[in-house]
Amino acid sequence: MSKADPNRFWLAVTLAVAAIIGFDIMGIMVRLLSQQGYNAAELSAYRNVLGVIPSLILMAWLGELKLSVRAYKIKRWKTALFRGVLVATAQLCFYTALSRLELATISALAQTNSLFVVLLSVLILGERVGIWRISAVLIGFIGVLWVLRPGTDSFSAVALLPVAAAFFYGASIVTVRLFDSSVSSALLYLYSSVAAIIGAFLIVPFMGGFSAIERGIDVLMIVAMSLSGGVAVLLLMLSYRMAEASLLAPFSYFGILTAFGFGYVLFGEAPLDTLFPGVVLIVGAGVIIIWREGNSKPS
Repeated sequence: MSKADPNRFWLAVTLAVAAIIGFDIMGIMVRLLSQQGYNAAELSAYRNVLGVIPSLILMAWLGELKLSVRAYKIKRWKTALFRGVLVATAQLCFYTALSRLELATISALAQTNSLFVVLLSVLILGERVGIWRISAVLIGFIGVLWVLRPGTDSFSAVALLPVAAAFFYGASIVTVRLFDSSVSSALLYLYSSVAAIIGAFLIVPFMGGFSAIERGIDVLMIVAMSLSGGVAVLLLMLSYRMAEASLLAPFSYFGILTAFGFGYVLFGEAPLDTLFPGVVLIVGAGVIIIWREGNSKPS
């Protein structure tokens, strides 16, 4: 991103932060529904089916919702569908973790997403990553390791699920930039959502099938989970199409703070002894990027 386009950068950051809040709401709903006996696969299926609604609304608003099949054809359609497979796999890992780990712990582990985004942006997109962005990501990753403290229970098999989810989510984020700017984010999201829906429904039978929905509140939570997640993904896609993936990646570290706040208020979780002082480094990584952007020289 160039110095001449600071407004576009800050808009991208705003959208990314809004997406973080959306994902937090989705995670809270998944946790509550998991406590009611719903499994990760069926929640993923509901999320993907209802999560298409924000994309359809955006397409209708932009005048992209048409009856002609030709209007939905894109050159990299296989890649667009493959993104759905990545998302479905990430959701299965992430939703399973939400039912077993603290929100702040999951968020801290998931911050390896930034490392994967930077690495994949170099390998797949050929982006040039300057010393400041590399330093920020490394500092943030050191903070994550400090939070986890190798050798503790955090490195159990379950604790690896958010890391696996981070890799697949990171891959889906980076591959957004493989598409020409003429392909709308809403249409791209629609492609990946269709593939994710198919993948989720194929997995459900192996996870015990669908549970009977007996409470009205469960319906409301499923809808809230799906729509908040759908909007969040759309916002994140928009942000990563407006600025370099490696530049935005460190801002995801702020999700640890929001996850900690929601976890404390709603579930009484306060893993202060494990989050500090590592969380200071994680937040500091984002501050470095903000400071660097405020100074005129591109990295």
